[in-house]
Amino acid sequence: MKKALILINQLSEAPTPDEQDVLDQAQVVEEALLKLGFKTERAFFSFNLEKTKQQIIESKADYVFNLVESVDGKAELIHFAPALLQSLKIPFTGSGAETMIITTNKPLAKQFCRFHGILTPDWHIAPSSKDLIHDKKYIAKPIYEDASVGIDDNSVFWGNDVQKLENYRTRYGNNFFVEEFIEGREFNISVFAGKKKPIVLPPAEILFVNFPQDKPTIIGYQAKWKEDSFEYKNTQRTFEFSAKDNALIKKLEAITAQCWEVFNLRGYARVDYRLDKNGNIYVLEANANPCLSADAGFYAAAMKAGFAFEDIIDFVIKDCIK
Repeated sequence: MKKALILINQLSEAPTPDEQDVLDQAQVVEEALLKLGFKTERAFFSFNLEKTKQQIIESKADYVFNLVESVDGKAELIHFAPALLQSLKIPFTGSGAETMIITTNKPLAKQFCRFHGILTPDWHIAPSSKDLIHDKKYIAKPIYEDASVGIDDNSVFWGNDVQKLENYRTRYGNNFFVEEFIEGREFNISVFAGKKKPIVLPPAEILFVNFPQDKPTIIGYQAKWKEDSFEYKNTQRTFEFSAKDNALIKKLEAITAQCWEVFNLRGYARVDYRLDKNGNIYVLEANANPCLSADAGFYAAAMKAGFAFEDIIDFVIKDCIK
């Protein structure tokens, strides 16, 4: 019987909802692996790399399912896990260290998009007010964080709002960037490795229901993690589109497949988009390790496409980096 070690990040003493979610991911992945006939074991990836290394070696696992999202609470160290696994020459799921470095550093990922002709909003790293156009709307984001950490209504501001910009600088120092806020529809598309080419799952659109006119239409931290919040209750995912969106969907699918190649993604991934009023498609982010929880977008898209989740995991295992 083959054995899979499920590797997750060591949680803090008082984990936040986004941090705890890795346990839910481990649960659904473990259930899928058991259905596929694997023996499973879990291990925490900590900052003590020697201890982690020994746990991995002693597990004698045939594969490692890498779910590590941060190291010592630092998202910018996410590449430590695949780097260690690569050095140990143990087959592991998901993207390699180089891809994790690029996609986790969002401005760097945007540079990759630009180089390959993929449209992405204009951006500035830790700008001063003089770098911004006063009558243009922007959104500030942490460079490395995922899961909408650090994003709320105050992240969206006009270029002449010096105070909001400086508030963000106080929180993140120079580890933040500001990009042009694209008013319009929002989509995300999940993708995973097929036998010969990536399989693009049905696109999801995010609907901002009953949002007041002056409230930013964003998927902030509240919308993802605070179940009693207005944002959580009124930010809805849909896979239903009218025939007039057929051409748009084909473009989104094509760009998703392009991102898979450009970023050398492996196993599974998700690409987030905005569509402006002129029909321009902007890539906001290529996520090399999207959430796999049963209530997350990747899982929902797989179900919409008619896949059993264990079949997806089987494809991901077969695309392991060796």
